[in-house]
Amino acid sequence: MLTTWILLALFLFWAVGAYNRLIRLRSAALQAFGGLDTHMVRWIALLGEYEAAHGAPGAVQAIVGDEPAPAADAHDAHAALWAAATQLGASLAVARARPLDSGAAAALAAASQVLENAWQTVVREAAQVSEGVAPPALAPWVVRREQVALHSDEARRLFNDAVAQYNHAIAQFPASLLAWLFGFKKAQTL
Repeated sequence: MLTTWILLALFLFWAVGAYNRLIRLRSAALQAFGGLDTHMVRWIALLGEYEAAHGAPGAVQAIVGDEPAPAADAHDAHAALWAAATQLGASLAVARARPLDSGAAAALAAASQVLENAWQTVVREAAQVSEGVAPPALAPWVVRREQVALHSDEARRLFNDAVAQYNHAIAQFPASLLAWLFGFKKAQTL
């Protein structure tokens, strides 16, 4: 009888400790997402500043210099950039509500990639018009984007590491039983 009580007590202490570890790892992943969220908001804010400075009609001409710009291509690239920024903002809002949800993380990763591709298209088209070099009016924005990207990449790495630790913990037996019992689900990296 005493052995049974000792085993039950050990099991209870193990279960509480394992549950606390899962909660701690989940919390670390959520905090890491907060850092990533901050950098993505900075990227969206940077695009907002860029739009305010260059989004007005005729601004494409100011960005690319005195050479006549292919208006349709430049306007299409800028429209795609603003649409991609809106998509990232919407995906970020959903991911902010459920940072460890696989669907929200997948949508956020896709939106981030679409925005990066749209930005590269704007830079590439501006460079084509100005003979292979980004025009001086665009250079400060390219530099600021590179700085935001550098910090964002580090925040993404920290988030992915935290998610990997969390996923590893909920997959280990016997902690996986607690994860199943309390509804811990596998998260997706970005």
